[in-house]
Amino acid sequence: MNRVKIFFKSSSYAMRGLSYALRKEKNFQNELAVAFAVVLMMAYFHVKRTEIIVLLLVIASVLILELLNTIMERVVDILKPRVHPYARLIKDLMAGVVLISSIFAIIIGIIIFLPYISSRWL
Repeated sequence: MNRVKIFFKSSSYAMRGLSYALRKEKNFQNELAVAFAVVLMMAYFHVKRTEIIVLLLVIASVLILELLNTIMERVVDILKPRVHPYARLIKDLMAGVVLISSIFAIIIGIIIFLPYISSRWL
């Protein structure tokens, strides 16, 4: 199999995983909706290039961590029906990771957008 076919086959697996997250994972859907709103705000306020880069990195980190959280939940779910006492802790810790990244994403968004909002509407 040549490299191009291997690449497209691997890409199809990745798209299948993303498709699953888009269809089944409510938190991923919500975070994607917020990401879309942030992208619209970037266009509306004509934010600086460096701010765009920061916002895109923050969006990517939250979405990636949400996917990692989903992966970890599925791996821990495989342990059923013999759930280890740490299974719940692992899920809670991963959810905490996503929460922390989301809180910092909101803070970064406020820091970046507040001057634009205040200069335009206040």
